[in-house]
Amino acid sequence: GAERRVGVLMGRGVGMVVGVLGVLKAGGAYVPLDAEYPAARLRWMMEDAGVGVLLTEENLLGVAARAGARVVCLDGDWGLIAREGARTPQATVEGAQHLAYVIYTSGSTGRPKGVAITHHSAVMLVRWARQVFADEDLSGVLAATSLSFDLSVFELFVPLSYGGRVIVAENALQLPDIAEEVTLVNTVPSVMTELLRGRGLPPSVRVVNLAGEPLSQQLAEQVYESGHVRQVFNLYGPSEDTTYSTFALIPKGSHETLTIGRPIANTQAYVLDRYLEPVPVGVAGELYLGGDGLARGYLNRPALTAEKFIPDPFSGEPGARLYRTGDLARYLADGRIDFLGRIDHQVKLRGFRIELGEIESALESRPDVRQSLAVVREDAPGQRRLVAYVLAEEASAVSGGELREHLRAQLPDYMIPSAFVVLDEFPLTPNGKVDRGRLPAPEGEPSEGADSTEARTPTEELVAGIWCEVLGRERVGARENFFDAGGHSLLATRLVSRVREAFGVEVPLRAVFMHPTVEALALLVEQARGRQDDGRDEPITPVARDAHMPLSFAQQRLWFLDQLEPGDATYNIAAAVSLDGPLDIEALEHAFNEVVRRHEALRTTFEAAGTSPAQVIHPVRTRTLPLLDLGDLPRAEREAEVERLTREEAAHP
Repeated sequence: GAERRVGVLMGRGVGMVVGVLGVLKAGGAYVPLDAEYPAARLRWMMEDAGVGVLLTEENLLGVAARAGARVVCLDGDWGLIAREGARTPQATVEGAQHLAYVIYTSGSTGRPKGVAITHHSAVMLVRWARQVFADEDLSGVLAATSLSFDLSVFELFVPLSYGGRVIVAENALQLPDIAEEVTLVNTVPSVMTELLRGRGLPPSVRVVNLAGEPLSQQLAEQVYESGHVRQVFNLYGPSEDTTYSTFALIPKGSHETLTIGRPIANTQAYVLDRYLEPVPVGVAGELYLGGDGLARGYLNRPALTAEKFIPDPFSGEPGARLYRTGDLARYLADGRIDFLGRIDHQVKLRGFRIELGEIESALESRPDVRQSLAVVREDAPGQRRLVAYVLAEEASAVSGGELREHLRAQLPDYMIPSAFVVLDEFPLTPNGKVDRGRLPAPEGEPSEGADSTEARTPTEELVAGIWCEVLGRERVGARENFFDAGGHSLLATRLVSRVREAFGVEVPLRAVFMHPTVEALALLVEQARGRQDDGRDEPITPVARDAHMPLSFAQQRLWFLDQLEPGDATYNIAAAVSLDGPLDIEALEHAFNEVVRRHEALRTTFEAAGTSPAQVIHPVRTRTLPLLDLGDLPRAEREAEVERLTREEAAHP
């Protein structure tokens, strides 16, 4: 049958995950659509992908109305959905090469391009992950990546394919209450830097995957310094090769050259010269990828597909292809691949892949812009930002604010430059090319037309000072827009953290996007402080432990199940740890007793109290650990006995 493409206009929460799984089960292919994108861009993507049905939520109906497709609300229409049959649908998927999803990425021609991924390629990624990550790693995978970013393919489908759990969060920098159950975090280095700078990683995290940007050895060590992370992976891969192409486990305390490692299972990587010949070890060349992860190509773009996906000269398999990444790399003597940067003008910023040509094309669509240039600058260590340089038509006065508003109607927020510099001419090299190294740094002061209103209250003065610190500015206007002044989502997170430290109140990250001025944010801070002062935020105080207390909802569920099957050990969570070296039994006993003393849940039981159960917290009582010496048994028998005793203890109700 025909491949049906369903747009997913993303809301918040697990509804979109359910929607995506429903699309796949029905035999369709999903097309992620970010509600923050300009309406014109969304319409173009839907028309290009041939989307006929749009899954969304009621709070996004205003955006959906402009999309021109049949709309299904996963929350508002749930009553109708629930009446549908529960039978497995007769899907029209014609084998592994059927389309699974289309992810749109920035395009150099001024239009985004859709990368078409089949079930075969996605399954290859899931199978490789099973070889690398253990069950306990996948028991709590954080899903904080937008569906339109291909890291989400790993976050959702890998744990769900192997009995793991997905913990959905709006973003990795504002983790939900269930964050203490996160075992694996999959994100970009810039987000991880901010996370470590802020609240840090939950103590339950065992594995950290970092991809999408170059990773530094310093950041890897900072992750290990949390004390509970046992593995840090550096991963590399374009959307055209299904999320990940190569990976490297970064050893703790390693001082080796940090690389992108080796190809994942069923993937090949070649470093070639311009004649498609392999270059010697240590010599730079373009990185080409082959194997089972390659996309079908670009949707409705046969010429671009033929240009980027070329016949594989090293494979005898009919139809085998290589994808030319545009990345510069070299092989090290031990077979690892060292990433050296981009060959063309495509960049990655905060994990987003950006074609600078698309920004330039959008700028030059204005009649008063003669020529433009978009670059990524790093004028301070670790502070990379997107800057646009513009040559205006003669006698034309174009301002940065006008250019920003023009781009907002065409491009997503992550592609909007944080600064605009209008020049008379671009600096040139002796051979007539633009000398990017001589482009001037943007002024640190507000651009022409920026707000200059002074702060009027002590709160506004403090908030303005925090803005200046975060943005690296000497002053800001009280009504100046944070994002127009060079802010972005990561800096907004830092801003919220500094406000919390300075005022002792919690301002949600979303508030910065909804109220992006000093004046408005200061008002929110004062309102939050007012609620504290009038007692509406009452402190939580302990209650007496000598009375029966009601069960939580989770405890009620377990109590009910225990009444149905008394003594069942299904909900025991058991793990074995092997300790090497001399054992200080007294210290171990003290440690266990201290943990039980500190955590009341470990000395709480349920008792029937009238018509409903109650929990009883028992007083602290020192316990002695039982000691069983198996040293006299032969090694094989000893290990078998340890295994038997361990299983017996784990099954004890």
